[in-house]
Amino acid sequence: MLVWLAEYLTQYINAFNVFSYLTFRSILGILTALFLSLYFGPKLIAALQKLQIGQTVRDDGPQSHFSKKGTPTMGGLLILGSIAVSTLLWADLSNKYVWVVLFVLVSYGWIGFVDDYRKVIRKDPKGLIARWKYFWQSVFAIITAFFLYATSDRPAETSLIVPFMKDVLPQLGLFFLVTTYFVMVGFSNAVNLTDGLDGLAIVPTIMVAMAFAIIAYVSGNVVFASYLHIPHLPLTSELVVVCASIVGAGLGFLWFNTYPAQVFMGDVGSLALGAILGVIAVLVRQEIVLIIMGGIFVIETLSVILQVGSYKLRGQRIFRMAPIHHHYELKGWPEPRVIVRFWILSIIFVLVGLATLKLR
Repeated sequence: MLVWLAEYLTQYINAFNVFSYLTFRSILGILTALFLSLYFGPKLIAALQKLQIGQTVRDDGPQSHFSKKGTPTMGGLLILGSIAVSTLLWADLSNKYVWVVLFVLVSYGWIGFVDDYRKVIRKDPKGLIARWKYFWQSVFAIITAFFLYATSDRPAETSLIVPFMKDVLPQLGLFFLVTTYFVMVGFSNAVNLTDGLDGLAIVPTIMVAMAFAIIAYVSGNVVFASYLHIPHLPLTSELVVVCASIVGAGLGFLWFNTYPAQVFMGDVGSLALGAILGVIAVLVRQEIVLIIMGGIFVIETLSVILQVGSYKLRGQRIFRMAPIHHHYELKGWPEPRVIVRFWILSIIFVLVGLATLKLR
């Protein structure tokens, strides 16, 4: 929004030309989202406490979690609002990719909001019934996939980049719709499963978003893309601003979500954040790299799948409790130790993912 204003004012004052620089707008995006989160965070927490919108705790979970009962949830509204406002202010709104990400942010945020609303306000422990949650996740993923496929104007936008191989770029064709669907829905639920400890989900999200900012920048730059032997995708440049906004909003939320948390993001935050990481991976054509960089999310999801599968097939559990972060808590690890060690693993996964850009 302000980009258009700056372009108009440049003809009168040359200093406004600084807003045309992507790096400058990205820094403003981080700072705007960060300050919005820090400013409105206490106000939102106070409002949630007044409305008695508190977290429910599983009776079969770790005993250390019982003290968290009643902690304000639905703090994801703070993250989503900060991302949306910062993106609208500093991104080039003529870029369709910006609107795709905003659509995913709002639509999946709506799903999470309905789920949280039913749980904490209507006191329905089931929240939004699983089949309806998956239905709406699927609907919005399919809409996004079809739009991207129908509006793609170059083969690179629907090809698959295979890590470590510079000359392997298979054209997906209609299979692009399938991969987009699974990446968006899969990571939406993966981040949701990971969001079980204070700060556990938001920090890996921040780190993956930072990595995607780098990938989006080099993909949108013809010189860097050629040097790294990846497809040049001009529209991905503006995703740097979007990713920067995610980082800023995430850092602001972490201020209140760090152990012991003053607020939880709830499904309204986790479902939306997972989905936008997924759609950004699709837009920069790095779905496989997302699986690497989001290794923590993948491990958490696999632990649930293995646990449920083992119990149904053998009548035995593999872990003391799933997702796997609860397993380590029940083994006696203090919550901060689990959180920080998972953060360290996330840093390693992100660095390995970034290394794939060069190792080809």
